[in-house]
Amino acid sequence: MSSIQTDETLKSNLLRIDGRGYKAYKDIRGVYEFPEFTLFIDYVQGDPFASPSRMRVRVPQRIAQYPPETFATGSRRVGLENYLLVEFDRAIRQVAARRGSGKSGLMQIDAPGQEILERTAMRVTADFVEARFAIGLPAQGRRVLGRQAVAMLCEDLPQVVMSALRYARNNTKILHRFVAVNEDADYLRAQLSGRGLIAFIADGSILPRRSGVDDRPLTGDHVIAWQSPPELAVSFDLPNAGTVTGTGIPAGVTLIVGGGFHGKSTLLNALEQGVYNHRPGDGRELVVTDAGAVKIRAEDGRRVAGVDISPFINNLPFGLDTTRFTSDNASGSTSQAANILEALELGASVLLIDEDTAATNFMIRDRRMQALIAKSHEPITPFIDRVRQLYTEHGVSTILVIGGSGDYFDVADLVIGMESYRPQELTAQAKAIAEQFQTGRKPEGGDAFGEVQSRVPLPQSVDARKGRRDVSIKTRGQQVIQFGTETIDLSAVSQLVDVSQTRAIGDAIFYARERYMDGKRPLSQILDLVMRDIAKGGLDVLNGRPVSDYASFRKFELGAALNRLRSLRIKT
Repeated sequence: MSSIQTDETLKSNLLRIDGRGYKAYKDIRGVYEFPEFTLFIDYVQGDPFASPSRMRVRVPQRIAQYPPETFATGSRRVGLENYLLVEFDRAIRQVAARRGSGKSGLMQIDAPGQEILERTAMRVTADFVEARFAIGLPAQGRRVLGRQAVAMLCEDLPQVVMSALRYARNNTKILHRFVAVNEDADYLRAQLSGRGLIAFIADGSILPRRSGVDDRPLTGDHVIAWQSPPELAVSFDLPNAGTVTGTGIPAGVTLIVGGGFHGKSTLLNALEQGVYNHRPGDGRELVVTDAGAVKIRAEDGRRVAGVDISPFINNLPFGLDTTRFTSDNASGSTSQAANILEALELGASVLLIDEDTAATNFMIRDRRMQALIAKSHEPITPFIDRVRQLYTEHGVSTILVIGGSGDYFDVADLVIGMESYRPQELTAQAKAIAEQFQTGRKPEGGDAFGEVQSRVPLPQSVDARKGRRDVSIKTRGQQVIQFGTETIDLSAVSQLVDVSQTRAIGDAIFYARERYMDGKRPLSQILDLVMRDIAKGGLDVLNGRPVSDYASFRKFELGAALNRLRSLRIKT
């Protein structure tokens, strides 16, 4: 990259290449000092239809003037950065204009959704504020439109920067709300285990969403705000919100019951997303779940590599081994078993299960079926016979939405009933019913769950090569990673919430392979090392250069992606 130049030099360079072939834009790569910020042009696209050019602006704090208390801790800084991304995106939309063919005139930044995630698109330090974004440099056909580029980079961009990245120009009330909400949610989540809880739902929370493709809160006269049953009410004193009261869900086995369409799955969905913080106005700002909670479901057709599923499935026909179970096309029950054991392998502390997305034969075998099919001919040990063992032996809690099997009353510690989106504490009633109407089914889980086995991935099976390219990793939306010649399907990984997480995970798999996969380290240790590096050096460590479109992720989703890589092989 060339030495630092001025904004006037950038103008003259753009006017000089006006009308030339598009590759002439490569001449402007470099660093430019504007009166109030520095522009870094890190990458210039070679074609108007190619991926946009990557740029950064850095505003010194003597100009930005964000009070130190707004980014004094990691929680507060991430909240501030998310607010600034919202503001930068808003400012971009106000100046947006089409300027030629292809992606000409495009200006975009990785703006957040409802979740507050750490993103590489915005950095706030004691010295500067840096925004990373993409720009489609203007062209007519494949000819440079230099004057339009001057308007974008030397007129529109300074307007965006000064509007979005100066404290004096921001809505400081909303800014401080982002900071406070994120700090409170992190603080609250950190307090759960000390209170014997795995989740908390604050009174007044709005759990329903507008639709399956619109994650904003539902509005209207029929929306019911959460109000805790008195038996489950707990209070916390938060740094900013003060004393808040709501429902505390204790460790153990919790059932969520109720009629159809009364809010059971809505509650579970809020809890599964409670591993993330949410922006002000989302309705779930103080709905938090233990950071080790993992959603489990059946997943017909997924690849499974060397997982010991024998706690749930053994004695398969033809002597098939389930202690190192491998399948290119797992069934509903074997996939659900693998999903549980893979989560346990990575240290999951809570399992979240909805019977609507579970394999029925994996969840329960009632008395009548036990009488018809002897256990000696049934390879599956149902979840009902393992759920308490998971808690007593491994400290792993379960929250289960159940509407079709009262047999689970026998193993539950807590039963929450949902009626018209209003929760009730029904444990005593459920236990009385279980005592009155005994099922007579025989437990099939044996005396113990057993140990959770570690697996060692073979590095040669994690291959990012494609054709002449040594590394080819691409994402197709939030649910697909193209890793070399293999396609990783993440459509069933429901706690993956942002395409920028998917991008980062794709590169994190390669990073793990290059740095830590040696055919000796277990998978859990490999992923812990990757997450340690990110904690120390930020998400940029995954790529080795400034990246504008990564978002933070958990090791559980990283592990889920790697486990679904169809070429993955495990050391035997």
